[in-house]
Order: sequence, then structure tokens, then C-alpha cells
Amino acid sequence: MPSGKAGIMATFHPSWRCPSAGHPLNERPLSTAIRPSACPGLLRIVPALDGGICRIKLDGGSITADQADALASAAERFAGGVIEATNRSNLQIRGIDDQSAALIDSLLAAGLGPRTAAGDDVRNLMLSPAAGIDPQMRFDTRPLAGQILETLQSHPRFDELSAKFAVQLDGGEALAMLEHPHDLWLSAYEKHGDTLLAFGLAGCPTDRPLAGVALADGHALVVAVLELFLDLARPEQTRMRHLLDECPAPVLLEKLGQRIRLHSVGDWQRKAAPEGLHLGVHPQPLAGQVYVGAAPALGRLDPVMLRGAARLARTFGDGSLRFTPWQSLLVPNVREADAAQVLNALSKLNLLTRIDDPLSRLIACTGSSGCGKGLADTKHDARLLAALLPHAVDVHLSGCSRSCAAAHRAPATLLAVAPGRYDLYFRDAAQPGFGALHAHNLTIEAVATLLADRSRSSLDA
Repeated sequence: MPSGKAGIMATFHPSWRCPSAGHPLNERPLSTAIRPSACPGLLRIVPALDGGICRIKLDGGSITADQADALASAAERFAGGVIEATNRSNLQIRGIDDQSAALIDSLLAAGLGPRTAAGDDVRNLMLSPAAGIDPQMRFDTRPLAGQILETLQSHPRFDELSAKFAVQLDGGEALAMLEHPHDLWLSAYEKHGDTLLAFGLAGCPTDRPLAGVALADGHALVVAVLELFLDLARPEQTRMRHLLDECPAPVLLEKLGQRIRLHSVGDWQRKAAPEGLHLGVHPQPLAGQVYVGAAPALGRLDPVMLRGAARLARTFGDGSLRFTPWQSLLVPNVREADAAQVLNALSKLNLLTRIDDPLSRLIACTGSSGCGKGLADTKHDARLLAALLPHAVDVHLSGCSRSCAAAHRAPATLLAVAPGRYDLYFRDAAQPGFGALHAHNLTIEAVATLLADRSRSSLDA
């Protein structure tokens, strides 16, 4: 059994045939088909204290109702029934036992796998959860995203990319996660009535872009950037930020300009997105249609919740669900007349539907109940904190310094130092990591008192 990074032993799927399609996922030997990695995937089960973890990467965050049912059944039959929504719009199953091969086969049969075995690692493309249905979008990103995903999985050289190497395609939607850093980001903007794509490296769409390309060159840009990265990066330089430390952005841009036509972006810069659009009822471009958003508390679903949401998608929507970087889900294409009924049904499934609910604003990693590195039971402590807070506050509880649950810097971070004890940080642009240390070794009760006394405006500074 191959060894993953940091001493983690990963279990690989023993069969390379897709049950639904009847053809090999990959003809290459196991040793080259999948690289050892600490990151879970569909074909790589990574162990944790509460059992194995399998991560299912969803194309653009979307899943059909039938696929959601299959995933719920797999979690019930072959694991502990715990399903997690991730901050990259994916799903993962926890508590997998020795039936990992059967679990993977069932998910492959549902069409939830990659085109090739090696392609499972590199399907890291984030879209807006409202791609194609957001009133503010400048273009529907889904066709371009499909091209990019196909190339990521079929281009043999891209198998060399790190399992963490990620791309973001932003169509200008109002519902957009703009704080997660990506190795390459593309963001739609208008110039002289035409839609173009601004882009940047190792950052977020709200950063100052390096340049732009024509919309028709979006796919070619992604290919050019990834190939250039692989041409220049040494094996230990696995992320774009590592390469930029040695090869500054202007040098990379000059080399990129030799491969593809670049445009000046001028003074354009992406504006921050409004908050709270992932929960509740929100209009779509077509009159009379809405999407309805809800979130499992702290990102944890069970099979009943997932099946219930899938049933609502069939009955009132288009038979699909969309997962979001806020660890929530959307039921798209709902008639406005049915929205209140769908929202009420989601609430009855114990999903959160209001942005002013304190629990809906908290992020917590698995913590000591499932992770050997966790110093505190963050899920339990987050629920306790939510019950103590007089109003909703954005807080991230992390069991260790790795910050697995949050890809961005939260306004307030609690870093565990012992069971039930945390250091409190407030976001500070001048400080690295979590920000400025405000207080040390606090109980949850003390944290609640401090946060209640501090205004939200200062938290969001």
C-alpha cells in the first residue's frame, strides 16, 4: 500500500474499471495512475480517527438528485453515515470501514468519478454555485468550465500538478466566493461592450489582475498557464506561489505573452460580493424562478438530509443540487410560488436557512473527535459558542494551525490550544496567518463574552 505525505497511509481503489461504463478508468499501472497524497479523493481513502475519508469532487459543485441518493446510500452502507460539504463545493464521506472498494464502486456507478484515475486529483475548478442562473453574471461559465475540466483530466502532463493546485472561474456573479486563494483565477469584466477575462496568479479575483484575454481564449489561457508552470517549476514547487517566490509575476507574464495574446485590464478590479446570498430565497434571471439555499450546521449532513434535499430538487426544481464554498446547498430553478414551501421543507430537514442564525456563520474543522492533530472538539465547541452568542458573528474554529476548514482568513479565528481552550485572533491585513492575536487560552464562554462586546463592524474591518 503506497504511503502518503506526512506518514499518512492511503488506501487505493483496487479496481480500475468503471461499473457504469464498462471501460477502464486508466490503463496505466497503479503506481503511476495515482500519486500518493495526504489529500483524500474518490479513489484514495485517507484514514482519520473516525475512519476513512473519501472526497467526491463535483463538476462545478453540481450533483443530480439520483447521484445524491446514491451518495447517501453509500455513506449509510459502507461508512458511518457522515457526509460533509467542503469549502471547495465538494462532498466527502467520513467513517469508511473495510468496505472502501464497494463504496467507491457504487459512486463510480453513479457517475461521480473522474474521466481517468489520475484525473481525480486535478479536477480543482471552482465556479459560482449560481453559474448560469445569477442575475448579475456577465456570462454563463458552465460551457467553458466543461472544457477546462475535460482538459484537466485528459491532458497527460497535467497529472503532474499537485492535488491542491486549483483554478477559479468567476463569471461576475453576485453569489461568488472571492476570498479563497487559487493558483490561477479568471474573472469576467466588460470593455467597450465586450466580455473579457481578467486573470491573476496565487490570489483571489478581488486582487489587482495581471492582464486579460478574450473570452474565446479562456480555455487556451488555462492550458498556457498550467503548461508554463510545469515548464518552470521544480518538483518541490507544487503551487503557483512557490514559483512566484523565485520567478516574479512580470517575468511569468512576459513568457505567457509569447504563448497567448494578452490585453491590458486598465484600472478594472473585481468588487467584493454581497454576503448571505447562499441562504434563503433569491431570484434568477428568468422571471418567476428562484433558487433556495440552506446549510447543514457546520457542514455536516446525514443521508436523511441529503435524500430530502434531492427529493425537493426533483419535485420543485430541475432535479439537481448545487453545493457551495460556504458548505451549503442550493435547490435551483424553483418556481417563485413554491419557494416558501421548499424553504420550510429544508428547515424541517434541520438545515439552516437564515443568515442571522449564529450557527450559520460559524466554521469548524473536524476537531479532536475525528482528527489526530485536533487539540479540541471544535464541532462541539462551535455549537456551544452559537448558543452563547447574542447575534451572528463570522468565526472560524480550528483544531490546529493547518486551518483545514477555512480556505480564507476569517474575521475572527479560534485556534485550539487544549480541550475547550482557544487563542483568539482577529483578521488584520498587516499580520500573516490568522491575523492579530487578541487573547490567549480562552474558554468558549470567555470567547462569547469578548465577541459580544466587540462590534461586527470591527470584526469585519
